[in-house]
Parts: sequence; structure tokens; C-alpha cells
Amino acid sequence: MAVQQLHHVAYRCNDAKETADFYTNLLGLEYYAAVSEDTIPSTGEKCLYMHIFFAMADGSCVAFFEVPEAPPAIKDTNTPAWVQHLALVVEDEDEQLEKKAKLEAAGVDVIGPTDHGFCKSIYFFDPNGHRLELTVRTETPEMMERLRSSSEPMLEKWTKTKTVQRDAAWVHDGTAAEESL
Repeated sequence: MAVQQLHHVAYRCNDAKETADFYTNLLGLEYYAAVSEDTIPSTGEKCLYMHIFFAMADGSCVAFFEVPEAPPAIKDTNTPAWVQHLALVVEDEDEQLEKKAKLEAAGVDVIGPTDHGFCKSIYFFDPNGHRLELTVRTETPEMMERLRSSSEPMLEKWTKTKTVQRDAAWVHDGTAAEESL
């Protein structure tokens, strides 16, 4: 049987309250649940934590751990800041632009919208330094089939050569809509 869907994804946060305010007030997620313990259930390790969850429309959650007695999190300086991010889908471009305006009014730097051919995205960082993407789906079934059909050959070529594979360049070169017709 296949994996069904995402239950939750969890990240570390610096301050649970600040994180809750950001995700509820600026992004509109539902503050769904909280668990606080001093022992890790899976390992038995002693560790004080607050685990907070924010629900999305499909029932999945974005979650965070505040671990106040642990050493501060260390930023991964070997990975470019744009690589590791969480992409969340919003209903339409109007909602995306409303969220962008709300974030900017709160002093958050926002990049975009960026047109990726099959989606349009804005990018920003939460108070914990996690990069987020709010995306609007613009793909057609034909676009996604084209991407799916080229993915395995691209990965094989990439694995052998570690060079740019242009098979899906159409998603960023402005021809995605025309080529999917």
C-alpha cells in the first residue's frame, strides 16, 4: 500500500508564541494542537519541549518544536538559503497577493511572485529562519504529464554528468503555457 498523504512536517522554532502568531495571524493557518513534555516518547530521552501544530485545509499540519534547554540551532552554511523550503498552496493569485501585502506590512521581505510555468510563487522567511513558499497552481494535466515523462531520463543524465538538463527548461522560459496546448 502506498503512503497516503502528509500528516505533519516538523521544524524547530525559537519561540513557540512568536511562531504561533506568525502562522496564524500572517498566514491564516489554524492553531490546531499543542503537546508539551519533558521526555521524548520515541527515545525516552529527557528533553523539555513544546510541540505546536497548525492545520491546513487538507488536514495535514505544519508543526514546530521549541526546545528551550537545547543549544541554539545552527544554520546550515553549506546549503544555499533557497534550497530548503516549505511550499504551501494557496487558493488563487488574489489570496497570494493579499498574503504578500500582509507579510510586507509586518516587515517581512517577500520575493515574487515568480512564474514557474506550472505555478506562481512568493518566497519569504518565518521568524525562525525557515524559508517558505506560497504557491498558486497554474499547471495543466498536459504540463504535468510532460514533466513526469521527462523526469526519469533527466535524473539518469544528471546522475551520470552532473550538468544542466534542459528537458524541462520550458517551465521557466515563458513557453510553458503555449507548449502545453
